[in-house]
Amino acid sequence: MRALLALCLAALAMTGATKAPAQMLHFEALDGWETDDHRAALTAFLETCDKLTDPDWRPICAFAADAGASDASAKAFFELFFKPVIIGTPPALFTGYYEPELNGSLTRSSRFAYPIYRKPPELIEGQVYLDRAAIEAGALRGRGLELAWLEDPVELYFLQVQGSGRIRLPDGRVMRVGYGGKNGHPYRSVGAEMIRRGTHTPDEVSAQEIKAWVRRSGSSGSAMLNHNPSYVFFRKLDELPADKGPIGAMGRSITPLRSVAIDPDYTPLGAPVWIEKDGADPLRRLMVAQDTGGAIKGMQRADIFYGTGDAAGNAAGTVKDGGRMIVLLPIDRAYAMLPEG
Repeated sequence: MRALLALCLAALAMTGATKAPAQMLHFEALDGWETDDHRAALTAFLETCDKLTDPDWRPICAFAADAGASDASAKAFFELFFKPVIIGTPPALFTGYYEPELNGSLTRSSRFAYPIYRKPPELIEGQVYLDRAAIEAGALRGRGLELAWLEDPVELYFLQVQGSGRIRLPDGRVMRVGYGGKNGHPYRSVGAEMIRRGTHTPDEVSAQEIKAWVRRSGSSGSAMLNHNPSYVFFRKLDELPADKGPIGAMGRSITPLRSVAIDPDYTPLGAPVWIEKDGADPLRRLMVAQDTGGAIKGMQRADIFYGTGDAAGNAAGTVKDGGRMIVLLPIDRAYAMLPEG
């Protein structure tokens, strides 16, 4: 789930991670570390480095700007300024998310009948507002809050889960939308509810299967989506270049297969994160904690950003894998995470 947090929360989270069980490793213990593209990871790190204003981050970011001349120098930079730390106890849970590309229109029609709403002006962030069922029943209809109209209510739901998207308009233009707020209700997993009700087993649940089941189940499918009372509002991102990824929780574009969403209670936003994802398509890669999500909770929890469009969605929608997540922390901060004694 990708309902992005406000920048004020991102700033608070960057002050440091919650005290948690931690184990320091050597870089040689990271599976695949030697063969990763460290220069690509450094490029992603630099996207948000200036947002890291704590004293232990500032000198690191100053050096980072000159560390990307080669992969060897980028690798040396990470090894010089950071220590790998496992926060919590593996196995991790890795999932994936993406930026959808959907057909839509600026005007309602028989084809485009499902609205993307901007945040109502009376809604204060954090306030509990109308739930999903009420909004879907038309509680906001006629107020001029519609940014665009989509052709598929199921894709609209998953646009809210992802938190950003590209809307292809009939004249060929593309509107980019990003997180604009939410209704204050907690996120509840539709997949978990399907398992609880016995319609699916855990290994059967994926984004693709949820979409297919909801579409073939008619009113029961719509009711299942309303099990999640959380509702995300959007805003237009007029200044975001087409070659840039969507905006993450740090207010900057995120990078396919180099950005992850994490729980900022345990992992500092902006920190490099070494991912060892197992499963059918294993990943060993240095990424950056640049996003958050309502369903991303826990010390060993990460949502990997796979990119934009259907291919990225197909890849992201089947990820539900174990492994381990290792955070790269500034040296003093890493030692401060370790148990006393």
